Amino acid sequence: MSIATATWVLVGQLADVPRQGARCVVKGDKTIAVFRTIDDQVYALEDKCPHKAGPLSQGIVHDGCVTCPLHNWVISLATGEAQGADKGVTQSIPTKLENNNILVDLSDFEK
Repeated sequence: MSIATATWVLVGQLADVPRQGARCVVKGDKTIAVFRTIDDQVYALEDKCPHKAGPLSQGIVHDGCVTCPLHNWVISLATGEAQGADKGVTQSIPTKLENNNILVDLSDFEK
């Protein structure tokens, strides 16, 4: 049996991401969108809507979700799941804040 170990990577400071906005981090051939809510919660998703791969980082952040700029799908920042009648999921990446440093766990990102 193997136990997965978290691979926490510093991706920036809280101040680097605007409230209700996002910034991108590139990892290999994938892009991670790091989001900040109005109340300074931080989330990370693969920067690809499950519908047509729209850039979620360019969407509108609201109520714990992001709305894709291409076709208005609403995606949960916490789970990556499409909301409402839409069905699909984008990969969610664990995040944590330590002294205003944003860290993401990349241990499962490329799987």
